[in-house]
Amino acid sequence: MNVGQPGLGAGTERIRWPKDGGGASSKVVGFVVNPIAGMGGAVGLKGTDGRKVLDRAKALGAKAVAPARAESFLSELKPFEGTAKLLVGAGSMGEEEARNCGFAFKVLGGRREETSAEDTVEVAGRAADSGADLLVFCGGDGTARDVLSAVGTDVPVLGVPTGVKMHSAVFALGPRAAASMAVEFLRGALPLREAEVMDVDEEAFRNGRVSARLYGYALTPYEPCLAQGAKIASPATEDELRNQAAIATYVIEKMEDGTVYVIGPGTTTRAIGALLDADKTLLGVDVFLDGKLIAKDANERRILEEVEGKRARIVVTPIGGQGFIFGRGNQQISPEVIRKIGLDNIVVVSTRSKLVGLESLRVDTGDPGLDGALRGRRLRVITDYGIEREVRVE
Repeated sequence: MNVGQPGLGAGTERIRWPKDGGGASSKVVGFVVNPIAGMGGAVGLKGTDGRKVLDRAKALGAKAVAPARAESFLSELKPFEGTAKLLVGAGSMGEEEARNCGFAFKVLGGRREETSAEDTVEVAGRAADSGADLLVFCGGDGTARDVLSAVGTDVPVLGVPTGVKMHSAVFALGPRAAASMAVEFLRGALPLREAEVMDVDEEAFRNGRVSARLYGYALTPYEPCLAQGAKIASPATEDELRNQAAIATYVIEKMEDGTVYVIGPGTTTRAIGALLDADKTLLGVDVFLDGKLIAKDANERRILEEVEGKRARIVVTPIGGQGFIFGRGNQQISPEVIRKIGLDNIVVVSTRSKLVGLESLRVDTGDPGLDGALRGRRLRVITDYGIEREVRVE
C-alpha cells in the first residue's frame, strides 16, 4: 500500500493523514503501562487476565516484563523529549519508568499498589481529556481492549508489545519500532489507519481452544515496516492439513536419537505430536525425546531442566500474518532457553499458505542482544516433505 496517498486501502482498512499534518512541536503524548502484562508468558500461563491467574503466575516465579520494555521505548524516545509533553500513569503505570529514563512529565491519576483494567481505562481517558495527540500503551491484547474502551477513535493509539497475546494490529514490532513510529507520527510524517483490536478468551486459550473476537477498530499510526498486522489463522482446508502432515513426517524422520526437541505452539507443530501419537498442546510448548512426550505444556523452568546437559533443538512456526517465531505466544522459549540450546539449533516449519505474504521472519524476545544476533540470519524453513526455503530474519 502506498502510504503517501491518503484514502487508499482494501477492505475495512482506511488510511488517513492527521488534519494538521504539522511538526512535532507542542505535541502531547499519553503514556500508560500495564505493569503485569506478559508475566504469564515464561511460566506457561498464556496471559495474566484476572487476579487469580496473576497470583498463580507469581507463585510460579513470574517476573514483570512490561517495565523494562516500557523503559526501552522511552530510552529510544529520549533524544526527542523536547518535541512533546509526556503525560504518564501514576506509579508503576508509567511514572516510575519515565523517571528512570530522566523524562519531565505530568502524572495522571493516583498511585495504586495493585493495578487493574479499570486503572488503565482511567489513565487513558484522562490522557484523552488532556488533549493527547497520541496515546502509547505498554501491554497486550487485553490492555488494547481497555484503551479502546476509554478513547475509541478520538485519540490515535500505539501499542508497545509487552503481553503474551498480541493478535491485534495496533502494536509496533517492538519498543524501538514503537519509538520510531511515535516520533514520525508526531512530526506529521505518518498517516493513521483503522486497525483491529482483537482478544481471545484466556481460560479457553489455556485449555487449548482459540476463541478470538474482534472488539473494534482503533486509529493508529501506519508504517508497514514497523507495525505488526493482525494474526491470521491457518485455513482448515484439506490441502493445508496434507501440507502439515507432510512437514511433520519430514521433521520426525530427521529427528535424532538422544536429542531433546522443544516444540512450540501452532497447528503445524501440533501435527508433529499427532504423528508421534502424543497429545501435544495446540497453544503450549511441549518437550520430546526419542519420539516420546516428556514435558507437556512446559514453562521456561521445566524446559531448562529438560535440556540441561543434552543436545537439543527448538522447533517453531511463524505466526500467520505477522511472521514472529519468538516473542509472541511462546515466551516459555525464553532468551535463556534459546541461548542454551543454540542459535544453530532452531528449526522453523511453515505451511506454504502461511508463508504467502511473509517476506521475512521476525523476533521480539525482549533481549536486544539476542534479537540482534538473530536478525540478518537466513533460516531454513521446512515447507513440505523434503522441501526447505531460506527466509531472512528481520
